[in-house]
Amino acid sequence: MKKLLFSLSLLASVAYFSACSTDVELYADYKDIPVIYGLLDASVDTNFIRINRAFSGSNDHPINANEVALIADSCNYPGKLNAYIVKYRSSYGNTYTPTGDTMFLDTLTLHDKEEGLFYSPSQKVYFTDQHLDINTGNTKYKYKLYICKENDTVTSETALVGGQDFRIVTYTLSFSPEDNGNTSKVKFTAADNAVFYDVKMVFNYKESINGGPMVDKSVSYSFGNHSIEEMPMENGFSYYVTYSDNVLFNLLETVIGGDTVVNPNHPNVVRSFDEWPMLITVSGGGDELYNYIKVNSQTGYSQSIPDYSNVTGGYGVFSSKINLTQSAKLSSGAKRALYAKPWGFVQQ
Repeated sequence: MKKLLFSLSLLASVAYFSACSTDVELYADYKDIPVIYGLLDASVDTNFIRINRAFSGSNDHPINANEVALIADSCNYPGKLNAYIVKYRSSYGNTYTPTGDTMFLDTLTLHDKEEGLFYSPSQKVYFTDQHLDINTGNTKYKYKLYICKENDTVTSETALVGGQDFRIVTYTLSFSPEDNGNTSKVKFTAADNAVFYDVKMVFNYKESINGGPMVDKSVSYSFGNHSIEEMPMENGFSYYVTYSDNVLFNLLETVIGGDTVVNPNHPNVVRSFDEWPMLITVSGGGDELYNYIKVNSQTGYSQSIPDYSNVTGGYGVFSSKINLTQSAKLSSGAKRALYAKPWGFVQQ
């Protein structure tokens, strides 16, 4: 008997899944299976957790997953489950012990989901807007999730990612229009309990065409996910990722390469950028999230039971992540090269 797990949840928000078979098989003796997806983030005001139902079955009653996914009752538990998060603390490497703080999860319906594979426009989620204590010095935090349903209790736990020492230490980015083989670095210090990082940089500028209003524009570059085992360090202090010096000019060439200043006195295209036009974002992820993405090679929202899950009494993943964003300047050489291009960039 082939078992399939139908997880009707935002799985794509924690892993990069592609399309899969839409035939889902249902047991005659139907039993719901909890599927949990939550990533605690101390950098945001509100943390959301998806608590859904899954179902498994035999070959006797095939159904179409695309049809079931559009029915809210098929993936939501009725009413509100008793769900809460308990905080634990460890000092100087000692055992984690309960702090006595409990965060009870409430439900919220999001009303702006676009049409897609799952029901819309309303989506039911669980959330807490209570403050998450961040790791500081020798004090670390762990959070344990409890979900009570009928006579069963579903649990999962994660160490909190991030801390007061996590910061980006690059303040100026260098670029060149030539493909000279040179590379530059984006550097940042370690986030507590992070086992992989995703780095992204964005160049923000303004654009006016034919005397029209200035409109915000941007181009971005993602470095992708890198585990700490494969990331180099500088002076034993900071991790770094490298980029080709011509990457910004290649991005702009693709977007605006055909636009030129026709008349220097009355240009049809005017572009500008401020003193800190670059935005660097470094995201760190916890061990549970890394293992979930790495181990579970199957894809799609209709999939076999995953090989890895840190949810006891169900499936899914409960982990932690942290996002850190910082503005950066362009090097003087990069600015001169941009002004020299026929793209209408002018100094403010």
